[in-house]
Amino acid sequence: MTFRVRPAGNDDFPAIYEMAKLTGGGFTNLPPDRGALVDKLLRSQKAFQSDREEPGDELYLMVLEDAATGHVRGTCQIFGTVGMQQPFYSYRLSTLTQTSKGLGRSFRAEMLALCTDFEGCSEVGGLFLHPGERAGGLGLLLARSRYLFIRQHRKRFADRVLAELRGVIDESGRSPFWDAIGGRFFGMDFREADEFNAMHGTQFIADLMPKTPIYTALLADSARSVIGVPHPSGRAAMKMLEREGFSWDCYVDIFDGGPTMSAQTDQVRTIREARELQLAEVANEVEGEPMMLAAGRLTGFAACYGSVRVLPDGSAVLARAATEALGIRPGDCFLEMSR
Repeated sequence: MTFRVRPAGNDDFPAIYEMAKLTGGGFTNLPPDRGALVDKLLRSQKAFQSDREEPGDELYLMVLEDAATGHVRGTCQIFGTVGMQQPFYSYRLSTLTQTSKGLGRSFRAEMLALCTDFEGCSEVGGLFLHPGERAGGLGLLLARSRYLFIRQHRKRFADRVLAELRGVIDESGRSPFWDAIGGRFFGMDFREADEFNAMHGTQFIADLMPKTPIYTALLADSARSVIGVPHPSGRAAMKMLEREGFSWDCYVDIFDGGPTMSAQTDQVRTIREARELQLAEVANEVEGEPMMLAAGRLTGFAACYGSVRVLPDGSAVLARAATEALGIRPGDCFLEMSR
């Protein structure tokens, strides 16, 4: 069975919508709203068809497809830049130390300050894998296909890339972080605010969110304890990001307090270490450890797993299933990266 990642098309809408309904909330980039998803598909198709050669406000939506059956079992997204059309807000967690000579004591206070420090950065997000396929490295394929796409189209992306991880949400769909801060100013619960943001953007944050720093000592313990903590389902994703070179620098999501991680684009491991090979020969089978492969540009982009045999002249042999999934033939070039 060969799975591949490819650009999403109109026919993928039913599968994407069904997956959006499985996310369980707090997944802004994949809202269970038909209109919002249609808009995302249209925006993505426009991006893939663009001839732009510099970072812009594009969205690239891709899907994980079973190449044999055509069934879509996952999705992921890349944003060319964030914060260009609407502000991209984060909270920056910082520390203020104050000393009283009279008391002979120093106090360290943590504060959350609203900021737009990530404006102009690229973003990877929207990764969702169907519960029935969470094995065999498919989540890793989805995640790293985004970096291979960036490598293939490097001029379209900024020099810094970020990834937001979903924060802690309880079984009833409530966010302790939101209830302690945003819920006090917006008159709506977390789910309502999250859905509104997914469909209408962040301007309402600029309109209503307090601009002064918030001392975390004033928050309930339940809120303080989840600042910068990923949702349990996102811990594996956080480890994958760390292996790619992403780090957490005290930025958190303004809705659920989840960590926002970032890296210099050219230092992301997959982007930095992937090598380009030329296909010399197609074989029925190739022995060896499956590698991560990608080929093609824009609407022709595809990524999959496949074994590679490198010949003495530096060209390569691939199994037929991999070449068919990638849509390449002898003479074409492809990217190869270890798992």
